[in-house]
Amino acid sequence: MSLARRGKLGWSLGALVALAVLSIAYFSAVLPWGKAKEERKPLCWVSPQNPNYIKEAPGKDPEGHELVPVYPTAPGAKPSGPAVAPSAAPAPTAKAARKIKYWVDPMDPNYVRNKPGKAPCGMDLVPVYEEEGGTAAAPGVIAVSPATLQSMGVRTAKVEVRPLAHDTWTVGLVTFNERSLAVLNTKVNGWVDRLYINATGDPVQKGQPLLSIYSPDLVSAQDEYLLALRNLKNLEKSPYPEVVDGARRLAEASRRRLEYFDISANQIEELKNSGQVKKHLVLASPARGIVTKRMVTQGQMVQAGMPLLEVADLSTVWVDADIYQYELPWIKVGQAVEMSLQYLPGETFTGRIDYIYPYLKENTRTARVRLRFPNPQLHLKPEMFAQVQIKSPVTREAVVVPTEAVLDTGLKQHVFIALGGGRFEPREVKLGVYGDGNQYREVLSGLQGGEEVVTSAQFLLDSESRFREAVQMMLAPQGAPETGKKEAPPGGMPGRPGM
Repeated sequence: MSLARRGKLGWSLGALVALAVLSIAYFSAVLPWGKAKEERKPLCWVSPQNPNYIKEAPGKDPEGHELVPVYPTAPGAKPSGPAVAPSAAPAPTAKAARKIKYWVDPMDPNYVRNKPGKAPCGMDLVPVYEEEGGTAAAPGVIAVSPATLQSMGVRTAKVEVRPLAHDTWTVGLVTFNERSLAVLNTKVNGWVDRLYINATGDPVQKGQPLLSIYSPDLVSAQDEYLLALRNLKNLEKSPYPEVVDGARRLAEASRRRLEYFDISANQIEELKNSGQVKKHLVLASPARGIVTKRMVTQGQMVQAGMPLLEVADLSTVWVDADIYQYELPWIKVGQAVEMSLQYLPGETFTGRIDYIYPYLKENTRTARVRLRFPNPQLHLKPEMFAQVQIKSPVTREAVVVPTEAVLDTGLKQHVFIALGGGRFEPREVKLGVYGDGNQYREVLSGLQGGEEVVTSAQFLLDSESRFREAVQMMLAPQGAPETGKKEAPPGGMPGRPGM
């Protein structure tokens, strides 16, 4: 090909390329789609790994990835362009409409700011948004992801409305019935001629002979009674009624004196019929029971008022039991009680609460309760230990929660309400008595039947709730500072360096 022809062909190709470039520039400036693309601006910048991390300017996320621009899309048009992900475009737009409450260090939740910035570790602060729908969360309410709930081991239970009962178990000590104790003595001085009850543990019946005694006082009392009887017999035919009445009253006084010395009516009648004074008289037992102590020996001299025998009636016994303070609301006088003994397996004794002492033991800080049990077969012996069960039913309906659901600080009691969707709210409650073996607690106010409460991992939820509530209080708008009070430093917690 000649040089002239080659030159013409090169010029023709250059002219065509120039013409194509001019055409593209013209159409790009004139057509509407070119203008729309040229005028589109990013709505926000979002992390490709965390859609919740949103910025208004390009940059990097806390993990070092470049932020991806998100463009607005026309109604009915599909988002286009390599920077727009079809599944992620609507979510950042919704997130961007929510209000940011505060900014926090992703590595240290205690580092809080009210505006974006850098954390001490060099990472960007992460925004914390208000609840969905634009409404702020109630104070202390927290939201936990399902994965976190599972790792924390959070369990819940329903608040129930049902009758509440309580069984009190304690150890009792069998003792004597103090109302059936008796001390036998004599009212005259003398010498014991014969002792009919001479061993500890012997049974004694009321009216049974105890001992035969010689006493000068009893001998003189018998003489006086016989003289009074003879005097009355001689004066019965006197014409003076006053004389007869005086003799009769003297005889009655002499007889009464013998009765006061515990001389039986049979012995007095025998003395009256025989007219002979007896050297020894028999004293009878005024009580029944078992001899628990013997302080007299046959042939011993005794004095008036000296204790001779101690007798205890074991047909009924007492049992002393200790009750803790929190169980006292379940204890009432007259309540039924069941008791069992180790040496009689399978046998149960039924009694009742006889008395509740109005004071506590100093060492154990427990209340003493006295129980009364019938003991016709004498199976219950003093100083025995026994297992005592007191059943205390409550007939009225009560609102109850599991005991482990309650956080007790000593001054207040709280529970966590499961609101659903991983959200929990702390609530103060007023509690009553324990029930069902201390597994449940009565709720006087603060809860209703059917609500759901947390029964495990409450301490983790409580710490998170208190932290978030404190952050909300410190970041809330403050009024004019009061006189004499220092205003908290802006953007940080009071008393924390660098905040």
